[in-house]
Amino acid sequence: MQANLFDDYEPSGEAIRHSIGNAQLLEYPQIVDQAQATQMFERLIADIPWQQEHLRIAGKLRAIPRLQCWMGDSASEYGYSGVRLAPCPWHETVKTIHDRVADLSGRTFNSVLINYYRNGQDSVAWHADDETELGDTPVIASVSLGAERIFELKQKHQTPAKKIKLLLRHGSLLIMGGTMQQHWLHQLPKEKGLLEARINLTFRNIVGE
Repeated sequence: MQANLFDDYEPSGEAIRHSIGNAQLLEYPQIVDQAQATQMFERLIADIPWQQEHLRIAGKLRAIPRLQCWMGDSASEYGYSGVRLAPCPWHETVKTIHDRVADLSGRTFNSVLINYYRNGQDSVAWHADDETELGDTPVIASVSLGAERIFELKQKHQTPAKKIKLLLRHGSLLIMGGTMQQHWLHQLPKEKGLLEARINLTFRNIVGE
């Protein structure tokens, strides 16, 4: 796993509040200690029923550049870009992570999208988590395990668009709230030469119609 300059961080409930104007962006650099984060990372790689979804682009089915699993309460079906996902039952380790996130955020979540980026060639393109099922002002709580990756945000409706880059660390939590999904896009770009894997858990609430 990548060397981490923040290995000496202790788990903390103190958040870094990033100034982003019309949205909420909170970063917790370390929510579990490094040893526990590594155990969680290895357990999830081994246990999660990973799948590679396909999207229809220009009439052709193309594999998305990452593996994923949709997990949550039985009623939390979710869809994006023409893909419909039925939830897997909660995994014990994922529930442990959820409970830590709930303690820090003061919120519980009924579902989570887990992405497995196998190396730097796996990525996710610019998008917003603004599907109808998530409500008007969703709170997305994103936990990172494994290799550090650069996470990018940019404004949707401004020209030139303001951009923000954050280094997401092993065992960190990023909370996006307020009107973030209405006014900002985010992505995890490819990273040339990166061989290590990363898992990202984005906890959310399916609110229904």
